[in-house]
Amino acid sequence: MLTRCRSFITTFVLCAALLAAAATRSDPVRTQVQDPKVLLRAAIDAPDGRAYGVLAGDIADAIGRRFTATSPLYIDVTTLARYAQEGCRRLNVRFWQEGVRIDPAAPAARQTIDMGLNYCRHGAPPASLRLEGPLP
Repeated sequence: MLTRCRSFITTFVLCAALLAAAATRSDPVRTQVQDPKVLLRAAIDAPDGRAYGVLAGDIADAIGRRFTATSPLYIDVTTLARYAQEGCRRLNVRFWQEGVRIDPAAPAARQTIDMGLNYCRHGAPPASLRLEGPLP
């Protein structure tokens, strides 16, 4: 009886640890957008300088059909630098999608495109590239 109880407790503790590890490794919350500029502004305003989304609408549908993709078009925006001009940042914008076929004869694979972008909340590039300081 004692052996069964120990086995049960060991199994319970192991399952609890696995569930806790899975909970801390969760995917980011993604906002569905029809225009990536929404995510650029969200990253500028976010305390951690990040925003995550999924492109929706006609453009996303056309891209998915063109490359026979098996997933939505994901967008990850991260802040690389803060400029002295209020609301202006250097951003990395990553577009990625699973199951993309660039060449119809090639196997489907994940495709990723990264772009660096100087962008301000008002939609234009900064007037100056003078940096504010290091990121927190």
